[in-house]
Amino acid sequence: MAVEVEANKLQCQEVESALRESEERFRQMADMTGEWLWEQDPQGYYIYSSTAVNQILGFSQTEVIGKHYTEFLTPQDQAEQQSYSASHQPFYALTNHYRHRDGHPVFTESTGLPIINADGKLLKWRGVDRDITARKHFEDALIESEKRTRLIIESSLSAIVIMDSYGFITDWNYQAEKMFGWLRSEAIGERLENLVVPQRFRDAHRQALKLFLNTGIGFQLNELVERVAIRRDGSEFPVELSIAALKLGNAYLFSIFIHEITTRKANEQKIRQAEVNLAIAQSEIKIAQRIQATLSPSAPIISEHFEVTGYCLPADQVGGDYFDYFYRNESCLDMVIADVSGHSIGPALFMVEARSALRSQVNRLSKPSEAVAALNSFLFEDLNNSDYFITLFYLQYDITTQQLSFANAGHPPPLLLSPFQSECRQLDADGMILGIRKNIIFEEKTLTLCKGDLLLLYTDGLTEAENPAGDFFGIERVSELLIRYAHYSPEKIIEALLAHLKQFCQSETFKDDITLMIFKRG
Repeated sequence: MAVEVEANKLQCQEVESALRESEERFRQMADMTGEWLWEQDPQGYYIYSSTAVNQILGFSQTEVIGKHYTEFLTPQDQAEQQSYSASHQPFYALTNHYRHRDGHPVFTESTGLPIINADGKLLKWRGVDRDITARKHFEDALIESEKRTRLIIESSLSAIVIMDSYGFITDWNYQAEKMFGWLRSEAIGERLENLVVPQRFRDAHRQALKLFLNTGIGFQLNELVERVAIRRDGSEFPVELSIAALKLGNAYLFSIFIHEITTRKANEQKIRQAEVNLAIAQSEIKIAQRIQATLSPSAPIISEHFEVTGYCLPADQVGGDYFDYFYRNESCLDMVIADVSGHSIGPALFMVEARSALRSQVNRLSKPSEAVAALNSFLFEDLNNSDYFITLFYLQYDITTQQLSFANAGHPPPLLLSPFQSECRQLDADGMILGIRKNIIFEEKTLTLCKGDLLLLYTDGLTEAENPAGDFFGIERVSELLIRYAHYSPEKIIEALLAHLKQFCQSETFKDDITLMIFKRG
């Protein structure tokens, strides 16, 4: 009996020794792996700690043993995990929030097992903590990155669609919902071409995807291309899209960025139509220019008795200024200068009408005042209905008597310069502008021209032209220049006046039409 007891005692000692050796080997392995192996009594106080606690929390084994496990947790975890020590249930992969000795947070993944005897009594806890701080930071950063990415995707003004290698939709943002009419929950898992590609293009889409997967070509990647898309209700609309491909192993993810361009295409069509209209208008203006050019005298009249010429510089391609000179008969020269309010096509049409009316009455009306009165009566209705008016100065020169007769319809008075005088004087007669009242009597005056007399007729575009400082060219400056260049031919005088005008205004173009006509008696 004593031998049997001794044998059992020896056997228990061998089991205990083997258990101690097993635990020692386990602890050595735990220390080698860097995992913190620990044991706690039933109340949660550490009774053993591996050396890894120093690496993980910065505390030594002796500083940990005898302390309650909650002393090393953050205040939040202290409250949440107080119940684990009183529980007899194991826990796995529990995330603990510790404070390192130096104060920085430490995250561990903790697993604990209760050691219970045959009577069901809790003897102690045995567990292990693995440091997952770096992994936790990475996971948090990844989650934050995914949140930012999702925020960008959802706030994008473009529809963003993600498609896998099989053509199935894996992501579908809010703008895609608005653009195509399919909810995200409805779109994910569906084939892309069935939701956004018109029926007639679907086969081509599938063939392009297949070609790309087999050869790497077939899609226009990272380029803006225009396509036609379809909404849920079947309506088609133009889109601009780009495709980016991301290779994952042997598969691809395609990110498709889609922007509706219905408004842009409509604007482009408007621009094209406007360009067509502009080309037509420019063509019509060129025709109007050619017509207007034929209505003005094509060349000066130079005779032994006099010389007369004129020039018109329109503010636009065509203008409302008008000058003319023509023989009424062998001994009589008629001259006229007029200015229709405004410029461009409308005034140009009135200029043409005025010229036609005057020329048609050449053989019937013999006096300037009669011609102006008849023209006012003829144009009154048209001018009144269109809110235009005309200023006009009409002259007749009798070659035989050297008499000059003239009438004025509110036009700037011409300048007369005699070779024996040092100043210009203005020729004027009473008369209202055309288009204000239907029945008007125009005053007519007469004077005799001497040899060398110079007459300048002009529209107000000349005297009212402004320089950058806002100063007018003015009648005084015109008079001074006329005196300075009086010995020139009429054509050269006009050239000199325009050259000084452009220099004064520092411009080659002007806000108003400018017309000059010069008569010089020989």
